Amino acid sequence: MAWLFLFIGGLFEVGFTVSLKFSENFTKLWPSVSFFVCISLSFFFLNKAINGGLPIGTSYAVWTGIGAAGTAIAGMIFFKEPAVFWRIFFLVTLIASIAGLKFVAGGE
Repeated sequence: MAWLFLFIGGLFEVGFTVSLKFSENFTKLWPSVSFFVCISLSFFFLNKAINGGLPIGTSYAVWTGIGAAGTAIAGMIFFKEPAVFWRIFFLVTLIASIAGLKFVAGGE
């Protein structure tokens, strides 16, 4: 269950970074509200994962990795950021690293 909480927290991290961009420096009401809701839920689920038995170092690395990879992908989709070979290559290696951390985390 802790891994599910961590994954959900990572998705909310993507939500708050994308909302931050859409908020246009907190001048747009609903994207700003979305930012604060998503950031609160992201930390809530990270906390649930850590208190659910996952090591803090692994949890933070995976949570941040999901957020970083998801935000980069969202940037390519929503903000027309470049989707060049090397960017995709390193995103794939980041995702592989996140998966690797889960597999070596032990019996959790």
